[in-house]
Amino acid sequence: MMIHERNDKMWEPMKSDCSKCSGLCCTALYFSKMDGFPKDKVSGQPCINLLKDYRCKIHSQLEKQKMKGCIGYDCFGAGQQVTQVIYQGRTWNDIPNQAAEIFDVFVIVFQLYQIRYYLIEAMSLVSAQPLAKSIQCLIEENIKMCHDRPTNILSIDLEQYRNRSNTILKQVCKLLQKSMHSENKKIPANFLGGNFKGQDMSGADLSTKLLIAANFEKSLFKGTIFLGADTRDTNFSNADLSEAVFLTQGQVNSAKGNRNTKLPYHLDYPSTWK
Repeated sequence: MMIHERNDKMWEPMKSDCSKCSGLCCTALYFSKMDGFPKDKVSGQPCINLLKDYRCKIHSQLEKQKMKGCIGYDCFGAGQQVTQVIYQGRTWNDIPNQAAEIFDVFVIVFQLYQIRYYLIEAMSLVSAQPLAKSIQCLIEENIKMCHDRPTNILSIDLEQYRNRSNTILKQVCKLLQKSMHSENKKIPANFLGGNFKGQDMSGADLSTKLLIAANFEKSLFKGTIFLGADTRDTNFSNADLSEAVFLTQGQVNSAKGNRNTKLPYHLDYPSTWK
């Protein structure tokens, strides 16, 4: 059974490109050392490791220094959209009087991009074709909002748009599980640190599950839903995630795996996966 229809073009805008950003994730967001960042910092304050050219001073050492928060973060491409498109290449250093506005716009656009990521994948699911028109309308609305003027972006009713998108995504998940006859598939109540080596998790709904440090070596995840799952230190070595659903680059970056792990075609292997 085919889960996805491949469409490379749809994923192109969702790839983070730090070279076209101005260190927005390292400046606009709040950091907590407890969550695997260099130190506690308030939103709007540059990270201590952010260089003047917006590169990270310790990027090659993130794993060694156990910066799990940095390793697991992904903006879905929102950073370059804000820097290059909305502000036409101008940075918060170029226009310091608008820095606070730029940071606020980034936070909103990041959330919109995250929602769009899930909608794009929903659009590619064979089982979700009955909802294709509704999904496409939400994607087009999202793109329009992310190309608007800063003042208009700041006035977006994000909660209302998120609720409409979540309603569709819940329907998408139900259609997927129905197509796989897995609506009543039983899964463990607790995954934390558990050993599930070689398990067939196909069709399971792992949405928002805490999979921290669980072992899924050599497991199969065909049509498995990862929406919002916590995959920090989850072991996916030699596992098949190629047809996993709603799995993000950030979740992959936070997990453990190797070059024998099969990933969805639109996701990249972390440099730490050997």
